[in-house]
Amino acid sequence: MEKFYRHIYLDHSATTPVLPEVAKAVYDAMTIYFGNASEPHSFGVDAKTILEQSRITIAQAINCSPSEIVFTSGGTESDNMAIFGTIEGYYKKGNHIITSEIEHPAVLMPIKILENEGFDVTYVPVDKNGIVDPQDIRNAITNKTILISIMHSNNIVGALQPIEEIGKIAKEYNITFHSDAVQSYMSTEIDVNKLNVDLLSISGHKIYAPKGVGALYIRKGTRVVPQIYGGGQEKGRRSGTENISGILGLAKATEILLSNFNERNQKIKNLRDYLRDGVLQNINDVLYNGHPEKRLPGNCNFTFKNIEANEIVSRLNEYGIAISAGSACKSASSEASTTLLAMGICPEYARSSVRITLGLENTKEEIDYLLNILPEIIASLRSKNFLNNIKNEDKDKYFIF
Repeated sequence: MEKFYRHIYLDHSATTPVLPEVAKAVYDAMTIYFGNASEPHSFGVDAKTILEQSRITIAQAINCSPSEIVFTSGGTESDNMAIFGTIEGYYKKGNHIITSEIEHPAVLMPIKILENEGFDVTYVPVDKNGIVDPQDIRNAITNKTILISIMHSNNIVGALQPIEEIGKIAKEYNITFHSDAVQSYMSTEIDVNKLNVDLLSISGHKIYAPKGVGALYIRKGTRVVPQIYGGGQEKGRRSGTENISGILGLAKATEILLSNFNERNQKIKNLRDYLRDGVLQNINDVLYNGHPEKRLPGNCNFTFKNIEANEIVSRLNEYGIAISAGSACKSASSEASTTLLAMGICPEYARSSVRITLGLENTKEEIDYLLNILPEIIASLRSKNFLNNIKNEDKDKYFIF
């Protein structure tokens, strides 16, 4: 097969390129509006104005008050702040936490730490499509439950969770409810009041903004103890000199993506379905993992049986195509995805699964290029693995050398 070297990026769930308009806004903030927002002079006032206008932009995007937005360094900090901060705020009420088996490590690791410290944790299962049953949440609640944390959408198979229903249950029992929306912010509609969430995490680098910036929505009246202390920025909720350039980038990207929200996401969804159909129609022994419709618009997750996922990633990279063998946290590992295992997929198939995630800059021409070379790559890898599994003395039964 002849190699045509291109640069096609199909790993948008890991990170996204910064949009040119966003990069310009960030550059301006770094070189023109570089003041410290805590200072009263004109440079500080300009920075403060950018800070508060950005807060308004993010608040409007998720239908909350600007005072309920706290800027952070990204999704991981937002998740940690939501979990540790809530536990410190409500630990006198109880010591029980409810989460799912498929949460991002930024949620699972803090909860594991709390579990090791004596907190009681219920990990609710998911169905074969990676979706939580709200009834399992209800059944898990005790009089000591103080926090429920369920992701808005899964980072591996893109499964959209029934957050609104879970939020109603949490509200019924007066339990603080957190949702990690890092993957779904700007890819699906998010209204924190409709979803009944008390805490919601977002991140910049998943939406064409810079890395190192994010936000945590904290509903008014929710007790969240600060996790970073110092100068008292963000009204004492998160100390540290504000990252004005990153915050402006997050707000600018939000503005751009909101301007053509439905059209953009429908285009990505159509391209995703075109990719899905092309793979399933042209390659044998393939599984399409996750719910067929209740998923992020750009997410495809395939199991190509009898091939290690990292082999597929490596071969496609030789042809200039970037995809993932799993989450960005695990893609360099041969470990099976915990999400796929929780969905009931066997370890062998889970290790044969790749994630292809589309973004706004992808084209049908790029997908055609992928669909043109992928079948031959899969056939080649399966042939190689078949050969490797045959004992040397038995090879002449199958091949003539």
